Amino acid sequence: MLFGRSVFQSVLTRLDEEAKEEVAATPPGFRVAGLPSGFVAATEENTSFNPARAGLAYRDVLDNLAPSEVTPSAPPVEEQQVPTHLLRLDEADIAEDLALGSEETTATLAEKRRQFAKNNHPDRVPEAWRDSATLRMKTANLLIDRALRELYWRSS
Repeated sequence: MLFGRSVFQSVLTRLDEEAKEEVAATPPGFRVAGLPSGFVAATEENTSFNPARAGLAYRDVLDNLAPSEVTPSAPPVEEQQVPTHLLRLDEADIAEDLALGSEETTATLAEKRRQFAKNNHPDRVPEAWRDSATLRMKTANLLIDRALRELYWRSS
């Protein structure tokens, strides 16, 4: 112990003093901690990074854009045609779309599930028809799970 402090405490005190000296020696201006000074352009005014203001720069750019540049120009839902396969909500219709047969294997059922999801997943259809797509996906998953269960019991 040195003068009533442990060696560890004296090292921490010395590091704190060095850090205070570095802060005092840093010229005013924009500086991000951890980046070399050559990375950041020098500014004439004393500015510092304000995280609360960071998102405002993005909004400032959006305010200067025309509305057509901000939102995609998709036709309104009323003008779009309803995909006919999204109107087939009956279990028999979905089973027909899947074309499940007795010769199915685990691999073919997995491939049919992927292909069906590719065309019917709710994230891939316009918002107005997501409920229909969700119902179709739920029913298709149920049918494929049943086929997998039957395949398991046949092979046991």
